[in-house]
Amino acid sequence: MTAEPTGVRIEQVDDLLHVTLDRPAVRNAQTPATWRALAAVPSRLTPQIRAVVLRGEGASFSAGLDRRMLTPEGVPGEESLLTLAAHDEAQMDVFIREAQAAFTWWREVPQVTIAMVQGHAIGAGFQLALACDLMVVAPDALLAMRETSLGLVPDLGGTGPLVDRVGYSRAFEVCVTGRFVTGAEAVGMGIANLEAAQESWDAVLGQLLEPIRSALPTAVGELKTLLAGATRDRAQLDRERAAQIRRLTELSTLMGG
Repeated sequence: MTAEPTGVRIEQVDDLLHVTLDRPAVRNAQTPATWRALAAVPSRLTPQIRAVVLRGEGASFSAGLDRRMLTPEGVPGEESLLTLAAHDEAQMDVFIREAQAAFTWWREVPQVTIAMVQGHAIGAGFQLALACDLMVVAPDALLAMRETSLGLVPDLGGTGPLVDRVGYSRAFEVCVTGRFVTGAEAVGMGIANLEAAQESWDAVLGQLLEPIRSALPTAVGELKTLLAGATRDRAQLDRERAAQIRRLTELSTLMGG
């Protein structure tokens, strides 16, 4: 079988790089091909690009992991998580590490990264939005971490940014219940920076970027490094992988794998 398209569209317009999740028929569900395409985005960045704007095509930002990844058949051209769980821990670690690469660079590049979120942002979708420096949500936004309901844990770099933004107790409550956080609540909790109707997003982006564009790019990049270094713990990615490997191993045992 041939692999499915990545579902990621990239376009540079002046000093902005637009990254769009483009599988609207499946609410921009993510596959390993999606993650490989996202992990390659930094190779497109030049000093002339001041910001990376992340969006999802259609009614939803991203419904998270393509659920076919949780079936024995999986996604064409990709290994199912169920068959992956039958491998040794080293192979599972490599798979998750490669997936995490799509989520970690957004705070590490000197450009400002902005997620524009409408509709559902679930699991991997929520973690992708959290990966960015700034988040704008539409009034219909619904964010959720649903991994525990599947017997899994968030393992794509989202646990650290979520705790950074809302604190341990609130982050635990959001993740363990899997409930939806509305756009307005996301702003009130500090998950998102502001709420704005989609039809006003271009104007909102212009307002956000105006002071950024007036600053030296190197100063903005240095600021990102300083602020991220104050809270970032790269070892958290290792802990996420280890926890998910334990989850996948137990699920495989329970299913007779």
